[in-house]
This record gives sequence, structure tokens and C-alpha cells, in this order.
Amino acid sequence: MKNENDVNLMSPLVWAYVGDSVYELFIRTQLVETTNLKPHKLHIEAIKHVKAKAQAEKLEKLQDILTDKEKEIVRRTRNTENHHLPKNANPADYMRATAFEGLIGYLYLSNQKERLNEILNKCI
Repeated sequence: MKNENDVNLMSPLVWAYVGDSVYELFIRTQLVETTNLKPHKLHIEAIKHVKAKAQAEKLEKLQDILTDKEKEIVRRTRNTENHHLPKNANPADYMRATAFEGLIGYLYLSNQKERLNEILNKCI
């Protein structure tokens, strides 16, 4: 982990890259701990949570509890030029999902575990 100043110097797309993995691991772990599903069904359920539209919706629900600093992280990530747009996602949802992942990645990389857990637990 790096200090917050080092993390601030990273590209917001790097935050999103890490946040994507952190969030998917969180969802997979929650599903394993709370269901008895077989791997294929676990995958199907996980996709429902990690697809762009679902992440965009989660970000909207979090708006009221985000600090000004976290809102700035979301804004920076959402506004970073990204040349990759998936075929199956609406561009606006994809940008908000990337912003959600950026927030998760930023908190993880800057070692803000308590706040990260608080936000992740509001997403279930």
C-alpha cells in the first residue's frame, strides 16, 4: 500500500483497475459466505453485482454518505478519458461504474480499510 499522496498522483484509471478487482472479490466472497451455490451459479450471481449498470446504481445510492474528498475522487475518475467502452454497456453507466471502481480502488490503495469496508457493506 502507498500513502495517500502517492495514490493521488496515480491515474484515476489505475484506481478503477484495482477497484474492479477489489469489488469483484468482495462480491464473490459475500456470495460464497451467504449462499450454497455451485461455481457456475456463483458466477451468474456475481455478474449481477459487478456489471456497469449495477455499479452505477450503487454509486448513486452512496452519494449522500460520500465525503467531499470521495466525491472529488469519483468526479476525477468519471471525467478521465477512457478509450475503452464495452459493447454491452451504456456509456453513461460505464463512466459511473468506472467512477465507483475508482473510489473503491483509491480507498484500497490508500489503506483506508475501515472506510472501504463501510462503503462495500452499504453495497450489499
